[in-house]
Amino acid sequence: MTSTVPTAVPHADAQPAGVQPPITMFGPDFPYAYDDYLAHPAGLGQIPATEHGAEVAVIGGGLSGIVAAYELMKMGLKPVVYEADRIGGRLRTVGFEGCDPELTAEMGAMRFPPSSTALRHYIDLVGLETRPFPNPLAPGTPSTVVDLKGESHYAKTVDDLPPVYREVMDAWTSCLEEGADFSDMNRALRERDVPRIREIWARLVEKLDNQTFYGFLCDSPAFKSFRHREIFGQVGFGTGGWDTDFPNSILEILRVVYTEADDHHRSIVGGSQQLPLRLWEDEPRKITHWPAGTSLSSLHEGAPLPAVTRLHRTSGNRITVTDASGRIRTYRAAIFTAQSWLLLSKIACDDSLFPIDHWTAMERTHYMESSKLFVPVDRPFWLDPAVDDRGVPTGRDTMSMTLTDRMTRGTYLLDNGPDRPAVICLSYTWCDDSLKWLPLSAEERMEVMLNSLREIYPKVDIRKHLIGSPVTVSWENEPYFMGAFKANLPGHYRYQRRLFTHFMQDRLPADKRGIFLAGDDISWTAGWAEGAVQTALNAVWGVMSHFGGATDATNPGPGDLYDELAPVELPED
Repeated sequence: MTSTVPTAVPHADAQPAGVQPPITMFGPDFPYAYDDYLAHPAGLGQIPATEHGAEVAVIGGGLSGIVAAYELMKMGLKPVVYEADRIGGRLRTVGFEGCDPELTAEMGAMRFPPSSTALRHYIDLVGLETRPFPNPLAPGTPSTVVDLKGESHYAKTVDDLPPVYREVMDAWTSCLEEGADFSDMNRALRERDVPRIREIWARLVEKLDNQTFYGFLCDSPAFKSFRHREIFGQVGFGTGGWDTDFPNSILEILRVVYTEADDHHRSIVGGSQQLPLRLWEDEPRKITHWPAGTSLSSLHEGAPLPAVTRLHRTSGNRITVTDASGRIRTYRAAIFTAQSWLLLSKIACDDSLFPIDHWTAMERTHYMESSKLFVPVDRPFWLDPAVDDRGVPTGRDTMSMTLTDRMTRGTYLLDNGPDRPAVICLSYTWCDDSLKWLPLSAEERMEVMLNSLREIYPKVDIRKHLIGSPVTVSWENEPYFMGAFKANLPGHYRYQRRLFTHFMQDRLPADKRGIFLAGDDISWTAGWAEGAVQTALNAVWGVMSHFGGATDATNPGPGDLYDELAPVELPED
């Protein structure tokens, strides 16, 4: 699915005449300019000199944890990072055994929208490059095949598909306009018109909190045809089909399409895991208290502490952390960035860590399943000209980025240049489609996938191009994740609001302060790295305030502007 607005341009304070400001992930729930906060020369804030060197536990070494630790270190605090598995979390880049180490697969996050401007700050900071990601029908994608109910259609643009696909795309555009004030919100987000964003969103939250994505479609005259809803669910446009999201709250979907999180994607050259790894090693030029050359790595002697096994409160309202080695350390503040379900299962916790309403919100969080399988191949053979039974060129590519209602659902072709080894993501699936793969080994999955793709490309022998074994992941089966990411169900808005606003601890009882939640499942935009960054910055502001610090008056932080930007509060009774 592609959004209905023009391609975003790089963020800037001022735009040339006639050029629209870019869409960014600026709200709609909390329209705070995290990108401007990061870019301001005054920095994120300061703590009293008497607090310099104070330790803060950071639990989870994914992107949110590493960003939080990095910014706390720059302020002069000493972050102590705990990580159960590997630095990066769901920014997980892996290689293929026996293959060129530059040949990699993205097991988690692999595509990032330009609207993720706070994320972009850190990508640029560590000197990473990005390139267009080959989504179906994207401008940089050579070709796309849509295979539905046994019929395959080859396309370079949506206009190459049968008319029913254009009808479906137009129905989605109409549905968004009629049911969600899309054009008005689009304009408000581009202009960063906070009052207008809040006005539109407050009305929609109250109206749509209890509505599913599918129900929203069914209520639209544009989607009165089941056939149109089926096509939209199974193959969609741009990033693929949407039916795995149908049971979720429509508010979750609106957050994505309003901010173009689903469009214009780019990948990180060399793998997304480089971002947290480079931040771990980075030596900030501007740093308080610590000597020049200090990095997160040097503060930890090269490696984070192991998994946390227990969290509890001790005298003086301290947070006491026990790790897998048996080490026990006590802190005045801690940031928890791992998926919140771990607090219910893998980590022994005192009930006193959080108010009961926050425990309920964490317990009711809904995580989506997701699986991928990648194989390495000798070269991007899919760009070879296809031929018919007589050997005559057909004018098509041998193989294309593929959307289908078969088991594979989405197949992505990832090349590294002509005649160089390449990678195929044979299948990328969600929810029930992911669960279908769960009992199968990587080799078994690959066999089913190759058989499925053979039905779409009977003349293509993918197997003869393989140069290594497959790699796969099912995030619901990963013990420190138990799912890919949060996706709110209808009626979950209140739960999400509690989690996101947890960093405002002056709203909490005194005995419930000192531990801060962060991570993309705490954000309004779970599954997007931007949400991990934004909630990390919220937690950093919270810790700074907890230690008696403050922001510069010229660069107010998210907590300083909270009262005027606070998410809509729905009644509890």
